[in-house]
Parts: sequence; structure tokens; C-alpha cells
Amino acid sequence: MIKVGIVGGTGYTGVELLRLLAQHPDVQLVAITSRTEDGLPVATLFPSLRGRVDLAFSDPSKAPLRECDVVFFATPHGVAMAQARELLAAGVKVIDLAADFRLKDPAVFQKWYGMPHGALDLLEEAVYGLPEVNRKALARARVVGMPGCYPTSIQLGLAPLLAAGRPLVDEEHLIADCKSGVSGAGRKAEIANLLTEASDNFKAYGVKGHRHLPEAVQGLEAIARRPIGLTFVPHLVPMIRGIHSTLYARIHPQAAGLDFQELYEQHYAKEPFVDVMPPGSHPETRSVRASNTLRIALHRPGQGDTLVVLVVEDNLVKGASGQAVQAMNIMFGLAEDTGLRQIAVSP
Repeated sequence: MIKVGIVGGTGYTGVELLRLLAQHPDVQLVAITSRTEDGLPVATLFPSLRGRVDLAFSDPSKAPLRECDVVFFATPHGVAMAQARELLAAGVKVIDLAADFRLKDPAVFQKWYGMPHGALDLLEEAVYGLPEVNRKALARARVVGMPGCYPTSIQLGLAPLLAAGRPLVDEEHLIADCKSGVSGAGRKAEIANLLTEASDNFKAYGVKGHRHLPEAVQGLEAIARRPIGLTFVPHLVPMIRGIHSTLYARIHPQAAGLDFQELYEQHYAKEPFVDVMPPGSHPETRSVRASNTLRIALHRPGQGDTLVVLVVEDNLVKGASGQAVQAMNIMFGLAEDTGLRQIAVSP
């Protein structure tokens, strides 16, 4: 059994980790931390876990994290990099769901997250936790920085176009028009997230620049192995879970005759959690709700020179906690879909 600890078990990604790991056949939950809820049974705060999780929350200073095989950080940015070194010295692997180990350039990290990076040696070592791109590196990793929810949908939606070895589309002018449910903002009290503010409303935000932009560009350039240009505009939609990303790419004239549907189907043929849907499909966020599946559909309006890629995922599962469990499975040599075979909830 893999002994697992979770630092920060009271947020949305933390409770999603609990839901998934409580059903994982090869996992033993050892510690779940929360300073504010120290001593409170997990099932008291989250009744959905009654009969599944018997642990109580514990203050991080008292939690037996060093006895774990792997520790997940479902915490604000800056926490994992401050605590990871001590855990690694004890032989514990670290998976961070925040941004501490996502961006390889510490100057870029400081610009977008407003703090200097406190573990540059670990940043150098860390593996970016997108399994469909970094599977081999994940199998050897001690420190993993999980992707953000938006960058997951953008990178997997565009990867087949950029990994082809030759430019198939105008890589300098890619567009990602993305929408997310309110849970993407985290479990905290903010006016913009109140029901009366978010409901019956639709808006863009972060148009001048969003912290997921440099991460998405970094990932896309790693796939393409050359510079790319991306315009990324996120939107808030009045739902709890889900991301819908509409991606636009101008097709190069020399690729006009390419069968893009076949390209995507072949690229993801062996991927357990990427579903390339039939031509002309319109994937819905509810088709992936509470599952680790990401669905993709391709359109070429009027058979013109614009390729439209539709991508849906659950921002808390494939966009966060489910993908983290997927990475853990790879790190410990398990079948990648172990504990992640849940079918999406519909309606």
C-alpha cells in the first residue's frame, strides 16, 4: 500500500483528493492536515466521506508526514517549496497542486505569483505533471508540479498540432478562449464568487494577463520545441465544476489537405483519459463531471483555414486532483487508471 499524506485537506482540491484516494485500492491515507480544523474528524466537515475516511485533521506540525511514501500539497502557492526539502530528505515524494514547481524560470514565477522562489534546486529537479506529455519523466520523479486547470485543457487540446515535427498551423497566433466554473477560484470567501454575483452572469477576466498564460506557453513550447504565440482569455461561468476551452488555430496552406481528425485520434489512441470524439461533436462539461476524462472535438468551419478545437474537463479532477492521482500512479508503477475509473456524473 502507498502511504499518502495530504497537506491542506479542506479546500476543493484537497477534498477531491480525499474522495479519489479513499476509493484507491493501493492507497492508505495516513495524514490530512489543517491548522484551523486540527482534531476535527474529516467526515464531520465533509459528510460525503462518512464511512470512507476515518482520519481527523491534524496540525502540520503534528502530522506524521515523514512516514508517508508521498505527500500531496493542496495548499496556497509557496507552501510546498518551503516544506518539500525536509520530506524529500526522509524519502517522501512530493506532488504539489499549486504553482510552486510549474514554472521553470524563477523570475517568471516571481513576476506572476509575487514571491521569490525558495527552492531553486528542487525547481530544477521538478517534473511538470502532465502525464500525456511527461510520462517517462514522471516515472522517475521525486518532485512533481501539477499543471493548472486551464493549461491542461490548452496543452492537450493543441499538442497533436505542435508535436507533429513540422508546423501545421500558425503557431505565432494561437487563441485559447476558455471558460471555468466558480470552483476554479478555490474554497474561499470572495464577493465575486457569491451566488448573487456569479449566478445569471458571464464575464471575462485576466485579459491583460493571467498567471496560467506563461505556464501554458511554457508547456506548448516544450511540446513544439520552438517558440509559440498564445492569446489566452479566461471567463467565469455560473456553474460549479467544469472547463470548456475553445481553441483556434489557422491552418498552414501546406497542411490544408491533412486529416486532422485522424491526427488527433492517432496521437491519443493509447491515452486512457483523453477522448477524441467523432467529427462534428460538441462536448459538454457535464459529460466529464467528477471524472478524470478530457474530451476533445474538432471542427473546420466551411472547410476553411481555421481549425476549432473544443476541449472539456472537470477542473477539479483532470484539471487538478485526478491528474495528481494519475501522476502518483505513474510514479509508483501502478496502472495509470487505478482509482480513477469513475464515470462522469450526469445529469
